[in-house]
Amino acid sequence: MDILLKPVITEKATADSELKNRFTFLVNTNANKVQIKKAVESTYGVSVYKVRTMRYGAERRTRYTKTGIQRGKSVTTKKAIVQISEGDTIDFYNKL
Repeated sequence: MDILLKPVITEKATADSELKNRFTFLVNTNANKVQIKKAVESTYGVSVYKVRTMRYGAERRTRYTKTGIQRGKSVTTKKAIVQISEGDTIDFYNKL
């Protein structure tokens, strides 16, 4: 089971990482805080101070097509905000 799916790189997440040393990741919906902490520590080689998680429910969407109305849902996601200890940092851009 892959715990960390991808890092979230938005203006808000980037500002949070620069000012407060917190990094945001999209994670597996079944992962708990302990698993997320171990995955971040092993992947990036940093020590994690705190983990916060958020679940985002599926959004309902409606499309009007020639054949009629089609209703569907988007995928449920989970985000984790990981605060790492002072002095450690994660560089997402070094692999580009």
